[in-house]
Amino acid sequence: MELFGMFFICCLLLLPPLFYILWRNFNRRSNRCCYILDYECYMPTEDRKVTTKFSGQVIRRNKHLGLKELEFVYKTIVNSGIGDETYGPKMVFDGREASSTLEDGLLEVDEFFLESIDKLFKKTGILPSEIDILVVNISMLSTIPSLSARIINVYKMREDVKVYNLAGMGCSASLVSINIVQNICKTRENVQALVVTSESLSQNWYTGNDRSMILTNCLFRTGGCTMILTNKDSLKNESMFKLKCLVRTHHGGKDESYDCCLQKEDEKGLVGFHLGKNLPKAATRAFVDNLKEIAPKILPVRELLRFTVLKLARELHQNWSKTAADTSTRPVIDFKTGVDHFCLHAGGKAVIDAIAQNLRLSEYDVEPARMTLHRFGNTSASSLWHVLAYMESKKRLKNGDRVFMISFGAGFKCNSCLWEVVRDLEGNNVWKSFIHSYPPKNSANLMEKYGWLHKEGSIPD
Repeated sequence: MELFGMFFICCLLLLPPLFYILWRNFNRRSNRCCYILDYECYMPTEDRKVTTKFSGQVIRRNKHLGLKELEFVYKTIVNSGIGDETYGPKMVFDGREASSTLEDGLLEVDEFFLESIDKLFKKTGILPSEIDILVVNISMLSTIPSLSARIINVYKMREDVKVYNLAGMGCSASLVSINIVQNICKTRENVQALVVTSESLSQNWYTGNDRSMILTNCLFRTGGCTMILTNKDSLKNESMFKLKCLVRTHHGGKDESYDCCLQKEDEKGLVGFHLGKNLPKAATRAFVDNLKEIAPKILPVRELLRFTVLKLARELHQNWSKTAADTSTRPVIDFKTGVDHFCLHAGGKAVIDAIAQNLRLSEYDVEPARMTLHRFGNTSASSLWHVLAYMESKKRLKNGDRVFMISFGAGFKCNSCLWEVVRDLEGNNVWKSFIHSYPPKNSANLMEKYGWLHKEGSIPD
């Protein structure tokens, strides 16, 4: 009895520290979750709008373009899905795209930094000195000191702030930045991270006549986004989104994929960004591999079982009847069983169409991406967040909804993730003042504006 009594007393003494350890471990696991507290999309000033008329002026300034190249450019613009109110860098409006300088690139990012970061700090009430992690991704401008150091200098951040400066990661870079923060959140508690994502067009405006490099001038526009992420338990109810999972697929080991998106010089030594003919094939391969990995993480078991059974049945039928595969009857996973909204990279009309076809999405599903492309163009890694902001402004995002983000980028990469909406969102963002006019009832008919080329074969004033 005495031994039993001593054992009982020891158990009573050990219970409090045991419960404390369990409680502590539970809190640590909950603090590993990564939340978006808030984000701020960047919209340049009205004097930077690339209108249809101004596009014609810029194209006429390029003396390397012959009539065939001009026809290619105008057809590309007509079919691009880009509207009349996108934004370009200042040096293009100054007529200096053929002689841009480092200062032009720095001016472009400084305007974005000061506008969006200031607004974000004001919205969240978080001070620059409270930022623990800074991640900056701007692919085509690399400076010394780094762009991250430039932000630290402007906002006088702490000496122990952890810094990650990414370059050359392309349009899918923002999810790479999110992944960095996510991994840190798994190992550290009470983290507040500032992610800055944009692109610099000033030193990468192509002035030659290589068709594979002219495309970027037609598609890419100025934009950006900043966001604050956290794993603070005290801020989770104030946050907007909770990161459920993230998957990155990289096909850089395949030469065909590596070469399809490339910054290089043309035959005249003019620098530009090459988009190869094998890009759709490389993107499809990366997309399929990415979906294979993320589907089991975000879809219900019943859908995975349904797809598996149909796939096996189809294979057995083909083997039994010895007939060729019929692609029209190929089973497709229904991502809508685990996803409420699709946030697609607004890389171009062809990109959006391809994803819609592969995932069997409706026009309602792809409307945010199409409207973002129309209003802002392809703003590289930040385009995802303009798409998300569109959904928010349309008041589509309700507490508990699941948002599937898909992005593509040079390398070649396909990155995707799933967010859960933490609270009903009001839509106080970059779209607020003109969201009522989207989708536009009467889109500008660019073919009418550019029809002169096919009829006259000459360039108007």
